[in-house]
Amino acid sequence: MNKYLVAPWLFGRYRLSSKTRVLTVAIIMALLSTGCTGKVSEKNQSVVDSVSSQQNLPALKIGVLPTQSRTEQEQMIKPLKEYLEQSLGRRVDTESQSKIIGGQGRHKKPEIQKIQDAIASSVDFQIAKDYQQIIDWLLQDKLDMAYLGPMSYLEAVDRGAKVEPLVAPIDKHTGQPWYRACIIVKQDSRIKTLKDLKGKRIAFVDKLSTSGYLMPLATFKKLGIDDNRNFAQVLYAGSHSNSMAALEDGIVDAAATNISSYLKRQKNGKLTPQNSRILWESAPIPNSPIVVSKKLSPELIKRLKQAFISSPEGLQDIIGTESAGYTLVTPSDYTPIEQLRKYLNLISVPTK
Repeated sequence: MNKYLVAPWLFGRYRLSSKTRVLTVAIIMALLSTGCTGKVSEKNQSVVDSVSSQQNLPALKIGVLPTQSRTEQEQMIKPLKEYLEQSLGRRVDTESQSKIIGGQGRHKKPEIQKIQDAIASSVDFQIAKDYQQIIDWLLQDKLDMAYLGPMSYLEAVDRGAKVEPLVAPIDKHTGQPWYRACIIVKQDSRIKTLKDLKGKRIAFVDKLSTSGYLMPLATFKKLGIDDNRNFAQVLYAGSHSNSMAALEDGIVDAAATNISSYLKRQKNGKLTPQNSRILWESAPIPNSPIVVSKKLSPELIKRLKQAFISSPEGLQDIIGTESAGYTLVTPSDYTPIEQLRKYLNLISVPTK
C-alpha cells in the first residue's frame, strides 16, 4: 500500500422543545388563577410572557453536506434529533428535502436571554443537493449552522461566509479528531500503485471534498500524475457513497473516499475486505467542522458547544464519521488544508 506523501499533523482535542401540550397547560393555569377579576398576577403574567416568547423564537437552521446517501443521513439525524430534544429542551423538527430555505432573518430580542431554554423554537436539518449548495446557503444567510468538510469550510470563508468552526467529531476508530483519505480498488485489480492508475477510470467525490478530491490530487501532483490528462475517465460522484458504489458496480477502476466511510460501507454495501482493498491512504486530516454563524449570540454558541461536547458516545456524525464525541476546533486547525489549496491553486477567489 502506498502511504501518505504529506507530513501528518497534530491537533488539540476536547469533546456537542418546548412541547405544545405543556405550554398550553401553563397558559391555561395562568389564566384560571386570575379568578373572576380578569386580572393576571405578575407571577402568572411572567409565565404567559415566557411561553409567548418561546413560541415566537425562530427555528435554528442546520445545513448538512450530502456525503452519504440521503437515506443514511436521514437515519443519522434521528438520534441527534432525540438528543437535542433532551439537551436543549426543545421540540426538534427534521426536514431533509433538498430545497432552498426560505423565511425572514432571525432577530433575537433582548428578553429572550432571560429565558434559560429559549434557544430556538425548532431545529431544522436541511440536506444539500451538493457541496456548492450548502456554501450558497451560508452566503445567503439562510443557515445558522452547518456540517461542512475542511475544504468546503475554507471555501465558504473565502467567499465571504461569516462562520466559525465550533466542534469536530472524534473518530471512533482512531480516538483522534482526524481522519484519512484513501483510494480503494477491487481486490483482484492489477492496479498495485498510484502510478498504475494512469489510463484507468477513477471516481472522485466532489471538487470541494477534502478526502474525496483534495488529498488525492495533492499526492497525484507530487507523483507527476495529471488528473486532467492521465486518466481514461474521471467521475465526480457527488458523495462518498456514490463514489464507492461506482467501484462496486464496475463503472470505475478506483474510488476516492476516506477510511471511515469505507469501513462503514463494508457493513451495508457490496464492498468487503475480501473483494476490495486500500490502494493508498493519506496523512491525517483535521476532522470535518460543524460551523456556526457569527451572527448567533455568544450565549447560544456557548450552549451549542456544550451540547455537542456533552453528547453521548456512539452518536453518529451526520457527515458519516462514527464518532466518539466531539472536540473543540479553531480556524488555525485547518491551516494545513488551506496551504494545500494554495499549493494546488484551488483558491478561486481572494481571501477575506
